[in-house]
Amino acid sequence: MIPFNYLGYFFKHFGSVIYPKEVLDELCIFLEPLHNEASVLDVGAGTGVMSEFAHRRNSKLKYVAIDPAEGMLKYAPNYAEVHVGTAEALPFEDDSFEAILMGESLHHFYDPDAAMKEVVRVLKKDGKLFIYDFDLGTFRGKAICTMEKLLGEPGHFYEVDALKKMLEGYGFRVEVSKHKWRYTVSANL
Repeated sequence: MIPFNYLGYFFKHFGSVIYPKEVLDELCIFLEPLHNEASVLDVGAGTGVMSEFAHRRNSKLKYVAIDPAEGMLKYAPNYAEVHVGTAEALPFEDDSFEAILMGESLHHFYDPDAAMKEVVRVLKKDGKLFIYDFDLGTFRGKAICTMEKLLGEPGHFYEVDALKKMLEGYGFRVEVSKHKWRYTVSANL
């Protein structure tokens, strides 16, 4: 298992370099319709890099970060409310958030179905979900998946069409954009 609890400093200082400009552009488009003071949950936040990118676009949103690795969260931005926890058991009331972000976290969830049920539960009506991850349908995506599984990670990587179908099964309307060996998903309930 990757010792994320001890890697916070590394991810804080180097984690953002793996986010291509196209992904950040799509994140900006995703955030645009949100009203000021909308609640945004960063699931599997790590050091909060997705929240940081989002905050640059709209600093008036209310940011909440959750991750099981306390050692990562200690590097989260101070404007984010921080919680130690998992995607499969979100410690929030029903209908709490207008938007949820998942930046390279979905493949780390031990039970993606349980996590998606929680996402749907805590999203408000007409809530939005943004996912950025590696495409299992590409050579690099398969290589990353194999490496992570060898390191003891769950490795729940998806091919784009399979993820789209799964999210539609939870009631999302899904738009997918491919970026070479990565993808983004913008989904609405």
